[in-house]
Amino acid sequence: MAKNNKKKVKLKQKLTNKYRLVVLNEHTFEERFALKLSRLNVFVFSGIFSIFLILATIVLIAFTPIKEYIPGYSSIKLKTDAKKLTLESDSLKSRLAVIENYTKSIKSVLTGEITSDDIIDSIQELGKRAQINENMLNASKQDSIFREKIESRDRFPLSDELQNRVKIVFFAPISGTTSQSFNSENKHFAIDVVAKTGTPVKAAADGTVIFSEWTTETGYVIILKHANNFISVYKHNGILLKQQGDLVQSGEAIASVGSSGELTTGPHLHFELWSDGYAVNPANYIDFE
Repeated sequence: MAKNNKKKVKLKQKLTNKYRLVVLNEHTFEERFALKLSRLNVFVFSGIFSIFLILATIVLIAFTPIKEYIPGYSSIKLKTDAKKLTLESDSLKSRLAVIENYTKSIKSVLTGEITSDDIIDSIQELGKRAQINENMLNASKQDSIFREKIESRDRFPLSDELQNRVKIVFFAPISGTTSQSFNSENKHFAIDVVAKTGTPVKAAADGTVIFSEWTTETGYVIILKHANNFISVYKHNGILLKQQGDLVQSGEAIASVGSSGELTTGPHLHFELWSDGYAVNPANYIDFE
């Protein structure tokens, strides 16, 4: 026991014994700095400094960009970029697979591996597999009532159509001498009326201007749409007085006589009349004399 107590006392003395650290001037041996320390103080200060150094290192690594320079430590940006690239590569793989399948199907058709007979056979096979619900083909009560109403109506209501048709009267667009009459065999679907340059060209009936432009062959052309699907055409004019979309009345000036266009033969009016998409002889509707 006595020996153990002596050892403890000696250890305590070693730890608590004071030591003096002196810094002297080499030439004058003048004392510049002195510090009294014990071994215990050195151990305590060393431990505290080590703990502080470890904590500072952990803080720097965890909360500063320095951690990105540590080998083996991946940054958040690198993780985000890697995730983004992974998603893009997956989408590209899916798109590439679709394109490859489409290319294979097209190649089989172009090379003749799949013929029209094969396609027809496959369609017929699908038709055989299809099952039709016969109950859906039976007419319902509402369908039967609607069918009776339709069958009871007049299939050809000519009287209603005649009542809805508006009676239309045409007037001569210009007074003059007829130089060429309507001739369907020669494909001259018009009447040419010779007149002086500048003579007003009037609307043959009430209507709407659907065309008012210059053409290379027939010069200044104006076209009117009338009731009952009639259309009147005025070609080789000198000046156009109306624009597309204008509403005109019968006898209203819409242009003036001229000699415009490559196919003109002199100052005259080339007048056409169309009904339901067919050219008709204007002389049957208008008296040009």
